[in-house]
Amino acid sequence: MAAAVAAQPVAVFGCRPRVAGGVCFLEDQVVLHAAGAGCLRLHLEQKWHKFIPGTEKSRGVQALAVSPNRRYLAVSETVAEQPSLTVYELSSASARRRRTLASAELPAREAVSLAFSPDCRYLAAATAPPEGHLTLWLWEKQRLMVAVRIAAPANSICQVSFSPQDNAQVCITGNGFFKLFKYSEGTLQQMNLQKIEPQNYLCHAWLSEEEVICGTDTGKLLLFETGDLHWETSVEYRKTPRELEEDTTTKEYESSSDVSCRLASEDNGSQQDSLPQISAVAAYSKGFACSSSPGVVLLFEKTKEKEVYKESQEIWLPQDLLTSEPKQSGRQDIICICFSPSEEMMVVNTNKNQLYMFTMVSTDLMKEKAAYFAYLNFPLHSASVTGLDICIWKPILATCSLDRSVRIWNYKMNTLELYKEYREEAYTVSLHPTGLFCLVGFSDKLRFISLLYEDMHVFKEFAVRKCRECSFSNGGQLFAAVNGNVIQIYSSITFENINNLKGHSGKIHAVKWSADDTKFVSCDTHGAVYEWNLLTGKRESECVLKSCIYSSIALSSDAKIIFAVGSDQTLKEISESSIQHEVSAFGVVYTAVAVSHSGHMVFVGTSLGTIRAMKYPLPLTKDFNEYQAHAGAVTKMSITNDDLFLLTASEDGSIFVWKVCEKGGGILKWEKEIEYAEEVLIMRSDIEEKSQAMLDLQIRVKELQTENDYQLRLKDMYCNEKIKELEENFTQEIGSLKTKHQILQAEKEKQELQHQFQLSELMNKQAREVQQLESDSNQKLLMENEKYQELQVKSQRMQEEYEKQLNDLEESKSRAVKELTEYYEEKLNEKSFLLEEAEKDMRQQLQAHEEIKKQIEEDEDREILEIKIKYERQLLEEKESNLQLKGETGVMNKRLNSLQKELKERNRDIEEMRLEQQKLQGTIKSLEKDILALKTEIQERADTIQDKEKHIYDLKKKNQELEKFKFVLDYRIEEFKKQIVSRENDITAMKEQIREMEGELERFHKESTQLKLNITQLQQKLKATDREMHRERQKKQNMEALIKRFKTDLHNCVGFIQDSKKMKDGIRELYTKYAQQSDTVETEAVDMDLQQECMRQREYLERNLAALKKKVVKDQEVHQAAYMRIVQENVSLIKEINDLRQELKVAHTQVHDLRSTLRLTKKKQAIQDTAPSGELLSSPAVLRLNAEKESEKIIEMQQLEIQYLRDQIQEKGQVPAVPPLLDGNLPN
Repeated sequence: MAAAVAAQPVAVFGCRPRVAGGVCFLEDQVVLHAAGAGCLRLHLEQKWHKFIPGTEKSRGVQALAVSPNRRYLAVSETVAEQPSLTVYELSSASARRRRTLASAELPAREAVSLAFSPDCRYLAAATAPPEGHLTLWLWEKQRLMVAVRIAAPANSICQVSFSPQDNAQVCITGNGFFKLFKYSEGTLQQMNLQKIEPQNYLCHAWLSEEEVICGTDTGKLLLFETGDLHWETSVEYRKTPRELEEDTTTKEYESSSDVSCRLASEDNGSQQDSLPQISAVAAYSKGFACSSSPGVVLLFEKTKEKEVYKESQEIWLPQDLLTSEPKQSGRQDIICICFSPSEEMMVVNTNKNQLYMFTMVSTDLMKEKAAYFAYLNFPLHSASVTGLDICIWKPILATCSLDRSVRIWNYKMNTLELYKEYREEAYTVSLHPTGLFCLVGFSDKLRFISLLYEDMHVFKEFAVRKCRECSFSNGGQLFAAVNGNVIQIYSSITFENINNLKGHSGKIHAVKWSADDTKFVSCDTHGAVYEWNLLTGKRESECVLKSCIYSSIALSSDAKIIFAVGSDQTLKEISESSIQHEVSAFGVVYTAVAVSHSGHMVFVGTSLGTIRAMKYPLPLTKDFNEYQAHAGAVTKMSITNDDLFLLTASEDGSIFVWKVCEKGGGILKWEKEIEYAEEVLIMRSDIEEKSQAMLDLQIRVKELQTENDYQLRLKDMYCNEKIKELEENFTQEIGSLKTKHQILQAEKEKQELQHQFQLSELMNKQAREVQQLESDSNQKLLMENEKYQELQVKSQRMQEEYEKQLNDLEESKSRAVKELTEYYEEKLNEKSFLLEEAEKDMRQQLQAHEEIKKQIEEDEDREILEIKIKYERQLLEEKESNLQLKGETGVMNKRLNSLQKELKERNRDIEEMRLEQQKLQGTIKSLEKDILALKTEIQERADTIQDKEKHIYDLKKKNQELEKFKFVLDYRIEEFKKQIVSRENDITAMKEQIREMEGELERFHKESTQLKLNITQLQQKLKATDREMHRERQKKQNMEALIKRFKTDLHNCVGFIQDSKKMKDGIRELYTKYAQQSDTVETEAVDMDLQQECMRQREYLERNLAALKKKVVKDQEVHQAAYMRIVQENVSLIKEINDLRQELKVAHTQVHDLRSTLRLTKKKQAIQDTAPSGELLSSPAVLRLNAEKESEKIIEMQQLEIQYLRDQIQEKGQVPAVPPLLDGNLPN
C-alpha cells in the first residue's frame, strides 16, 4: 500500500480566549499565544507561524506559562475530560514535549494558573476552585514537592506567581484571599498572617523582590511590601477620548434643562452599570501597567513623592470603523498584558479573541496623555466560522462567521487582505473563481459582493432568507443558493433564476459542483444525497439513509464518487446510487470532508477539532495520520487547486492553513506552476477622488515651490547685505591690526637686544663656575684613591683568616658524623630483635581468635534455624488467609465491574436520549420558524396576485397608447438617421481641417517668429478653459450636495423599514422632493415586446454615438500632440532665459569681487602713503598705478557685458511664459 499522506500547519489565524497568561514574548519579535488546541509562535516581522499542538484528544489550553529564560513552556489542558499539565522545551526548530505532570494523591482538577521559578526548576500550579490546591512541582523529575488546600468560592479567578529573585517565595490571589508562602523543608508556610479586609483579587504582579501589586473587582490597586499593605489607590471608570468630546459638545449645545437632566440621569445609570475593575496587571522596569476599564490600559511610573506610583499615560483600544458598532470594538475587556524582553513593545489579549500591540515611548516624548493600540497583525474572528471558500485566480480564501464579519485572507503571504462587518449574521460564503466577487448568505438576504481594492461593495441582493449554503460553479457563470428545501440556480451574469431543484425534505447542509458544471450534488439532514443534472434540471441518482444526518460531502474530480460524512461516525463512498464503501471513524463524529483534485488524498475533520489525512482507496484500519488542530468541531474544509494546501475552519473561530506533504516530508509537486492574477477592482468614484487629491497636492507642491523660491531670494538678499557689512568691518579691523603689528615689531626688536646682553653676561658667569668645580673635584678624587688602596689591604688579611676557620670546622664535622652512625646502628639491631618477638605473639593470638570465632558461628547458625522454622509456620498461616481474602475480593470485583458496566450503559443511553431530544427540539423549532415564514410568504403572494390582476387590466388599456407612442418613435428614429448622415459629413470636414492643422504645425516649426503670437493665443484659451473648469466644479459640488441630501433622507427613510406606513410616507416625500413632475410616466405598464424593441433601437443609437465619441477623442489627441510640441519649444526658450539669468548672476558676483579688491588696494595705498617710508624706491609705486589701470579696464569690460546680457534678457522677456498648469512660474 502507498505511504500515508501528511499535513503540516504553516499558518494559523485565530486566538483562544480566556487563557491565563494567554500571551507572552519569547523574543523581541516572537510572540506566543494560545490558538486552537495548542499554542502558536508568531514572528512579527517575518510573518512565519509555528504551531505547537496539544496532547491527543485535547479540548484546548486553559493556562500557560513561559520560563524566565524562555526555554520552557508549561501548558494546562483538558484531555478526554481529564486535566493534563505538560512542559515543552522550546527549541529553534520545533517544540519538544519534556514532561507530563500528574499525581494520584490530589483530586483531578484542571490548573487555572501556572508559574515557573526564577531558576526554572520549579513549577507552581493553582487548580480550579472550589476544591482548589496550590501545588509545587520539581518538574524535571515529575515529583510533587508539596500541595496546599486553598478555600475559594466556585467560578472565582485564581493567579499564582513566584518572586522574581527567590525560588522559595510564592504568591497566590483569588476571591477573598491574598497569601504569600515560603517553601522550606517540604512544606509551604504562610508569611502574611495579618488580617486584611477580604477583597476579590482578580490579578497581581511582582514589582520587586518584596513588592506585589494587586488589582480588585472594585477598581482598587493595593501595593503589599513583605505581606503588609504599603500603598492603596482607586481607579475611576474611564471614558474614551471620543466619548468625552461628545459629552463636552452635548453640554455646550444643550439649552433645555429637561434634556440635560435626562442626559445626566442616563450617564449616572451607565456609570453604575459599568463599575471599574482591574482585570490585568503587568510589571516593567519603570512601574506597572493595568487595565481598569474595558478598552484601556493605564501606565503607572514610580515617583519619589508620597504617592509611590503615579499614572503617566492612557492607552486605548482603537475604534474599528469597518465594524457595525465601532464603539463596542474599542470597549473590549483586556484579559492579559505582557511586555517584550527589551520593553519596547506591549501586547494585550481581549475577551473577543483579538491581539493588540503598542510600541512603548517615554512619557517625555509623548505630547498627549492618551495613546492608541494597533492590531498585532490583523483582526481575527471572534465567533464560530460558518463558511470557507477559495478561488482559482488568486491565493486567497474567504471566510464568514457568526461575529457578522466577512474576511479575505492570503494564505501565501499570511495576511488579511479585506474584511468588513455587517449588521446581520453570515452563514455561508462562496468565492468567484476569479477572486473578484463573492456570495454571502446573511440572515435576511443573499448578497452578491464585489471585492474592491480596499472595500466590499454590495452589487446585488437576492430575497433568500437564512441561506445556509451557496456555491459558485467552477466556471463562474452560475451559482447555487439554498432557499429552505429548494436549491435555486442563478446566472452570475444576468442574475436570472435559471432553475429550481426541488426534492429535499430536510435542511440542505452541503452542495458541490462537478468539474464540468453539468452535475450538482447535495445532501440534507434526512439522510438524502441527490445528484442533479443541470442540463435537464432533474434528479439523476439518489442515496437515502434516514438514520444518518449528513453534514458534508465531497466529489471526486471525475464526479463519479461522492464522499459523505454525518452523525453515524462513518465515512461513506457513494457511487451509482448506493454506498460502495463505508469506513468507521473509531468513536468520533466526522463533520467535514475534502478530496484532492488528483483523487489520491482524502481529508476529514472531526467533532473534536482534529484533522485526519488518508490515502485513497480508503483504509479499513487506522491507517491514517491524525493531527491536533482546533479546539472545536471542524465546520469547513477545502483544498487548493494545486493540491498543495489544505484549509480548515472551526467553531472556535480559528482557521488553519496546512501544507500537504508525503510521509517522508516531501511536498507534493503540481504538474504546472500556477501564476496568480494581481488584478483588483476599484470604484470609478474612488479613482476620481484620488486623482483629484493628487491634483490638489500637485498644485500645493507648486505653490510651496514658489514660496520657497521667494524665501530663498529674500535670504540671498539678506546674506549679501550681511556679507557687505562684514567685509567693511573686516577691512577696518585689518588696518587697525596692521598698525598694532608694526608697534609690536618695534618692541620685539628692543627686547631682543636686551636678551642678547643678558645672555653674554650669563655665559661668562657659567665659565668661571665650571673652572672652580673642576679644581675642587680633582682634589676630592686624589683623597678617595688613597682610601681605596688602604681598604684593599684590609680585605686581603680578612680572607686569609676566614679560610683557616673553614678548614677547622670541616674536620670537626666529619668526626661527629662517624660517632652518630655507630650509635644508631646499635639501636637498629635492638629494635629488630624486639619486632621478631612481637610477631611470634601475634601468631599465637590469631590462632586463639579463630577458634573462638568458629564456636560463635555454630551457636548463631542454631539460633537462625530455630527462628526460620517459626517464621515459615507464620507465613503458611498468612498465605492461607490471603488466599481466602483474594477469593472474596475477586467476587466483589466482579460485582463492581458488572455494576459499573450497567452504570456506563445507562449513562450512554441517557446521553443518547438527551442528544436525540436536543436534535428533535432544534428541528421542531426550525420547522416552526419555516412554517411561519411560509405562511407570511403565502399571504404576500396572494396580495401580489391580486395586485397583478389589477395591473393586467390597466396594462391592456395602456397598450393602445403605447402603440401610438411607437409610431412617434419610428418617425423620430428616421430623423435621427438623417442627423447621423449630416454628422458624418461634418466628421469628414473635421478630418480635412485636421490635415490643414498638421500643415500649419509644420509651418510653426519653420517660422520661430510666429511662436510668440500662438503662445499668447494659447494662454487666452487656457484662461477660458480654467473658467469653464471652475463652472463645472461648481456644478459638480451642487450635484454632490444634492446627492448627499438625498442619501441622508434615504437613510432616514430606511430606518422605518419595520413600519410599512412610515416607509410609504417617506418614499412619497422623497419622490415629491426630488423627482420632477414631467418624469412621472408609468413605465411599469409597458408591454414586454414594446420595451424590447425600444431597447434595441436605443442600443443602436448608443453604438453610433459611441463611435462618434471615439472619433472626436482621436481628433482631440491630434490637437493635443501639436499643442505639446509648441509647449516643449516654449519650455526650451524658458530654459535658455534661465541660463542667461544664471550667467548674469555670475557676472554680478565677479563685479562685486573686483570692486572689493579695488577698495582693498586703495586702502593699502593710502596706508602706505601715510606711513613714514621716505626711503622707498619709485618702482613699486609705478606697479600700483599699472594695477589700478588694469582693474578699471576689467570693470569697464564687465559692465559692457552686463549691459549686453540685460538687452538680451529684455528681448527674451517679451516672449510670454508657459501657462502655470503645465509648468511653474519662472523666478523673478
